[in-house]
Amino acid sequence: MDGGAPYNPRTVEEVFRDFKGRRAGMIKALTTDVEEFYQQCDPEKENLCLYGFPSEQWEVNLPAEEVPPELPEPALGINFARDGMQEKDWLSLVAVHSDAWLLSVAFYFGARFGFDKADRKRLFNMITDLPTIFEVVTGAVKKQTKEKSSVSNHSSNKSKSNSKQSTESQPKYSKAVPLKDEDDDGMEEEDDEEHGETLCGACGENYAGDEFWICCDICEKWFHGKCVKITPARAEHIKQYKCPSCSGNKRARP
Repeated sequence: MDGGAPYNPRTVEEVFRDFKGRRAGMIKALTTDVEEFYQQCDPEKENLCLYGFPSEQWEVNLPAEEVPPELPEPALGINFARDGMQEKDWLSLVAVHSDAWLLSVAFYFGARFGFDKADRKRLFNMITDLPTIFEVVTGAVKKQTKEKSSVSNHSSNKSKSNSKQSTESQPKYSKAVPLKDEDDDGMEEEDDEEHGETLCGACGENYAGDEFWICCDICEKWFHGKCVKITPARAEHIKQYKCPSCSGNKRARP
């Protein structure tokens, strides 16, 4: 699939114009046309991709059949994750992958038409002067500072390979409750106070300071990890947790 481009961009300015058109189309899909986009990303269908066109239009479609394709392909199977996450977090995830695809297409053209170091640098600077799709979709900085502020964040021990995505995709729960040898005493006391009166949604028992504790992103009930068979190690790989009850609701929407 060539993205429907009416021309083959050969100069830095043409590649940048191609980038802006595709970017505008994808932003439209994730903002003004979001309901139509959501409906087209049916998890029951095959692997789907979000394409942006230079004409500022967008399309949800299957990937190109030819190997290798005319252009780099967008993230494959975005529709499969649709109902497993809160809608805003799913849109943010698609936005991040869309940003990566736009860069890959732009620098594909740069490599194909022999851009030298100066041209590549100029193209990159022109691109980074624009807000990313992720920033447009999420409102980035403001949202990152207040998102899920009531829950203690213990990600300081983990490397953050994607600083823009790390806060926005942080689930609305603490994946690991602070243990006696973690963090400082103030944080531990604060967390005990926060959860002290909370009862486990499965067994009905109170929170204890040395237990692993996880919250469902749908119903916002807290559970002992052992009651829902979630370990701290497994929780590290869960972006959005749904408790057993909410897992039965396929179309859980925020």
